[in-house]
Amino acid sequence: MARSPVNKRDCKLRKLLLCQQTTNNMLLFILANFYVVICSYIRLQIREIKTKDEKIMDRMKWMFRLTMESDAVCISELRMDRSTFRVLCDMVSDTGCLKPTRNTSIEEVVAMFLYTLAHHKKNRTISHLFSRSKETISRQFHLVLLAILRLHPILLKKPEPITQDCQDGRWKCFQGCLGALDETLIKVTPPSDEKPRYRTRKGCISTNVLGVCCPNMQFIYVLPGWEGSAHDGCVLRDAISRPQGLRVPQGSYYLVDAGYCNANGFLAPFRGQRYHLKEFSGHRPNTAEEYFNMKHSKARNVIERCFGLLKGRWKILGSPSFFSIETQVRIIMACCLLHNLIRKFMSHDPQESVLEEEEEEENEEETNSEDESNEIEYITNISPTDEWLAFRNTMATNMFNEWRSR
Repeated sequence: MARSPVNKRDCKLRKLLLCQQTTNNMLLFILANFYVVICSYIRLQIREIKTKDEKIMDRMKWMFRLTMESDAVCISELRMDRSTFRVLCDMVSDTGCLKPTRNTSIEEVVAMFLYTLAHHKKNRTISHLFSRSKETISRQFHLVLLAILRLHPILLKKPEPITQDCQDGRWKCFQGCLGALDETLIKVTPPSDEKPRYRTRKGCISTNVLGVCCPNMQFIYVLPGWEGSAHDGCVLRDAISRPQGLRVPQGSYYLVDAGYCNANGFLAPFRGQRYHLKEFSGHRPNTAEEYFNMKHSKARNVIERCFGLLKGRWKILGSPSFFSIETQVRIIMACCLLHNLIRKFMSHDPQESVLEEEEEEENEEETNSEDESNEIEYITNISPTDEWLAFRNTMATNMFNEWRSR
């Protein structure tokens, strides 16, 4: 019987099926090897999930290092020593109405808050360091923030006028002075539709913060929240017009720079004369106005140093934050209150070493005097007067004549 011829079409089909099967086998081999490599990478790179007991142990070790190991570590991580940290915990518990929960203590949530401000870390980083969930970190941060804001009647410094027996050479010429004030810009992240109002003349998105401090660099009054485009004079007028705003008794005054009006209660330098200290390097004042400006600059420099300490200590003020604009304004106020706490309770502030000039700490006891606001007449408007101009001219002449007679 004759053999039937091979169909060429069937041969091509068999070859095609064989090629396709070979290709599929190669793909399966490649995918299998890729799966093995990925599993090996995950096994090596991804840490094992810790148990609850392991997280508790890690948290206890971290808290011990932050708050109990040494003052040096506590200052480096939380910006205050161990005794000041305990004082803060007692204050937020007693006065700030902050309560511990079943799983978190007062010390832990306060340490979370301070670490966030000091290093400007996000929730995921704090969550990893303290072995807590991001929801717990966020919730406790806002609770501690509100508790610290409730401490403002205690932590804000009560103004005291300079007296005749003042021994500080920078301030004894300014009898009746309460301190110095100025404004600083702090970068924030407002909503997109509000950014033009927060844009400064240099193009930065910032908030304008009014700060008033006493000679020992403690804040007397702080007004954050104004847009960066606002004029300094507008912010100051708003501060003295508020019901609980800045209070300047008649006969007292604050030192201000040339950007403010020389008005009753606010002593500004002479315009058109040398003012900054570097301008007097190697040059003696030739007129009463120049000598007044030199003494004015030396004394008013305290507010510049105060802002420098504030921003150097709390890194969250150095760059835009990821919180809402309302929370960012509250954070600025909380940083100022914590600054006062550190200045009041720490015998030595190591942050001062980063500044060009050093100032000795003055340990003064706060007097808990009764409120006599009803018996004191305060300044309610800012407008230049002939009487106030004469007061400045007389002060400058007397200071210059006393200096020349030495």
